[in-house]
Amino acid sequence: MKQQYFTLTQHPEGVPGKDSFALKSAQLPELADGEVRVRNSYLSVDPYMRGRMNGVKTYIEPFELGRPMDGAAVGEVIASKAEALPEGTKVLHNQGWRDLAQGPATDFKALPDALPERYFLGVLGMPGMTAWTGLNKIAGLKQGDKVLVTAASGAVGSLACQLAVAKGCHVVGTAGSDDKVQWLESLGVAGINYKTEGDLYQALRHKTPDGIDVIFENVGGPLLAAGMNAANPFCRIALCGMIHHYNDGKAPTPDNFSQVIAKRLRVEGFLVFDHWQHYDTFLAEVMPWVQDGRIAVKETIEQGLQSMPDAFAALFSGGNTGKMLVQL
Repeated sequence: MKQQYFTLTQHPEGVPGKDSFALKSAQLPELADGEVRVRNSYLSVDPYMRGRMNGVKTYIEPFELGRPMDGAAVGEVIASKAEALPEGTKVLHNQGWRDLAQGPATDFKALPDALPERYFLGVLGMPGMTAWTGLNKIAGLKQGDKVLVTAASGAVGSLACQLAVAKGCHVVGTAGSDDKVQWLESLGVAGINYKTEGDLYQALRHKTPDGIDVIFENVGGPLLAAGMNAANPFCRIALCGMIHHYNDGKAPTPDNFSQVIAKRLRVEGFLVFDHWQHYDTFLAEVMPWVQDGRIAVKETIEQGLQSMPDAFAALFSGGNTGKMLVQL
């Protein structure tokens, strides 16, 4: 059986275009004992993958030019030589950017049938776990906190907003369109369209006149600078991402970083992988809220393996609301 997969053809500058990727095929070997073959149903694209395209090891290995790319994916076991994962089992794994996955059963995690398997790429997967970790383990979220979430309509930000609202916090969220702001407001979030606001600091002061106690930061750049200006003394900043700078190669430090000293801000960057031992706790808390509708799930779904490069690029132009997925 042949597998189709994407490779990286070059280390891109700026937002990667289609010429940075190549779709290739290869014959899969016969299954060995203990192995499974999976037909992928949904593939994940995530902003962190941009750093893997630079050819430099950071906290994760870079993509190798000409080698199959990877990332989170879900699918169904279509052939098995492993008792633990019989045919028909829905699984989560890391062999994305391809239509078929194959390997030892230990590389695949069986999923419950109670929810769509794609949820474990978004609200109940790494993005959801990232939101929960940043708020609870890094920022120490408390009832009544005034919270700012940047990139609030994305996969991570939208859950961070909803978790903070559920804890009785006043939440302000930034997004890049009026439609996204309206969706955030339907979730109980005070939304700001950062593209149309002339003065982001004044917009924040208007939405949260009592200042900001917690910042869940996904963007950096002018949004982080405005948030620091509007922050209360001892504000806790969970530094999750700096998507504003992922494609420009510039230093992400805002010009007003001295506010960290003047306001005694606590800024802590984090990687969700360092906190994965809490994943079962996260699921126990959040899964029931997803099942009964207390957590709204928003997804942007593109069709077909060939759409992976465009879906990835759309992450940097505001082309998604909620989790970006590719359905096969």
